[in-house]
Amino acid sequence: MAEAAPRRATYADLEAVPEHLVAEIVDGVLETHPRPRPRHVAAASRLSGELEPPFGLGRGGPGGWIFMIEPELHLGPHVVAPDVAGWRLERMRTEPETAYIETPPDWVCEILSPSTARLDRGPKRRIYAEAGVGHLWLLDLADGVLESFTLTAGQWLLTATAARGETVAAPPFDAVQFPLDDLFPFASPEA
Repeated sequence: MAEAAPRRATYADLEAVPEHLVAEIVDGVLETHPRPRPRHVAAASRLSGELEPPFGLGRGGPGGWIFMIEPELHLGPHVVAPDVAGWRLERMRTEPETAYIETPPDWVCEILSPSTARLDRGPKRRIYAEAGVGHLWLLDLADGVLESFTLTAGQWLLTATAARGETVAAPPFDAVQFPLDDLFPFASPEA
């Protein structure tokens, strides 16, 4: 007897997930994980705070971007919620009418944690490439490293890295630099 094909997750499945969990639909599978820890949320907030003045508002930088923390993206059959995402204003002039966004961002940052690293480094990287997201940053809080990737001919090319004690100068935001340590408001666990 042939095995029945696994049932693909639906948006109703996602909506039924308890609010204390983050839910995404990746490759037809409902993926859930705990809400981010305070250091994760603080890093996302601080990163957005670093980028917003020069790139969002044009204060000391070129402007022309809009940033969102944890937007719900509908990228084809996938529903994902990156930690921080950015769109060039010419691609998103008006606010979407829905609670979700179908226009792929131009840049995404995923903050790695033990519960998300597998998805962030694996299927979500592929999904972002397939959707045409031009830039992907992966911020590893445990190791204190930021990796910057640029989509080139459909493949991710590592274009910059920064570690604790170094300055971030990574595309597409390399016009204004900032210390990576500014994203870590709490002392490291080993300190």
